[in-house]
Amino acid sequence: MKHRDVVAVKAFLLKNKKKLSLYIHWPFCLNKCPYCDFNSHVRHAIDHEYWRDALLRDCMFLCQEYAPYYDYIDTIFFGGGTPSLMEAKTVTVLLERLQHYLPFNDDIEITLEINPTSFEIKKIQDFLTAGINRFSLGVQSFDQQTLQFLGRNHSVVEAINAIEFLHHADCRFSFDLMYALPKQTIKDWEKQLRYALDIGTSHLSLYELTIEPKTIFFKHVKHKKFIPLADEIAAELFLKTQEICADYHMPAYEISNHARIGDESRHNLNYWRYGDYLGIGAGAHSRITDNQQQKIFFSRPSKPETWQADVTKYNSYDILTSEQQQIEKILMGLRLQEGIIIDDMMLPYFDMNKVQQANDDGFITKNDNHLYCQEKQWLYLDSILSDIIA
Repeated sequence: MKHRDVVAVKAFLLKNKKKLSLYIHWPFCLNKCPYCDFNSHVRHAIDHEYWRDALLRDCMFLCQEYAPYYDYIDTIFFGGGTPSLMEAKTVTVLLERLQHYLPFNDDIEITLEINPTSFEIKKIQDFLTAGINRFSLGVQSFDQQTLQFLGRNHSVVEAINAIEFLHHADCRFSFDLMYALPKQTIKDWEKQLRYALDIGTSHLSLYELTIEPKTIFFKHVKHKKFIPLADEIAAELFLKTQEICADYHMPAYEISNHARIGDESRHNLNYWRYGDYLGIGAGAHSRITDNQQQKIFFSRPSKPETWQADVTKYNSYDILTSEQQQIEKILMGLRLQEGIIIDDMMLPYFDMNKVQQANDDGFITKNDNHLYCQEKQWLYLDSILSDIIA
């Protein structure tokens, strides 16, 4: 058989195998950022061996139960919390254990979130040796006062040094920035964003500051310590973001994520395309398709000590109905620039008259059965979704 035929056969077989993504949660941080509503916890002392053992037990419990439904692992994401506070040994033993249950894809993507403190950046080589091949760097801002406002532990100099270090490392990386901050102007944000793009990266996650319940910022706003940016200005900043990133050939492939073609986060794309994933660790969520083709959702206890005491415990465990699945596909898929294809399974959950009206009014784009949002239309997505879903 010719080489190109072997490649074609391999590609066909891989396409028809069931792939799985894995999320591994490290729940601990040095401090709680005032905007953060993630499952993160501050602990004064961490027994790494103790928590590594808990993750290994959870890995064994979940993989013995669910790995037989799949053929290989395509992506792994270490999130948090602050997973760069883990020992690299924890990454090593977890990746070794996982390969006992499922083979890794030849070009598996293994991402670790990392903060750009000097202490954590020194650990990059150890994480690379452990098997990490992509980093997600929590920069948030290149302005020192803004970093202090956001409660970040690193400096602007450390962030720049971290990016330079990653440029010379043999791995892919992305970094995060936050905008729509109180009193921020379009000029301020444009300066930040162009600086970030000039530094050079193939992937940027650009998040609008939102004031979430149960966060420190929520209390600050309630007590009028600061006033959030007006929605109208935030919308202008969003549109300016799209314009600038397009100039740098870094279009949005998802509302908040920009990448050069081919450098998208495969792990996150799997979420938005409604692929299956298994979550290991305190508070982690999973969506699994079992051998009866049922879609299962479950989550684990959020408090680390509760989860650690019994890794077989669930906070929730539900078999999703067809309606739940199709609506979730719509909600997730329309966050993507590629949009969704309205198939026979999805069709009953749309009010097609309202879909057509939204298309005619310019709030969404419909070409035959292909439904998607252009950049300006993302501003109206939440209200449009509530209108067009039957």
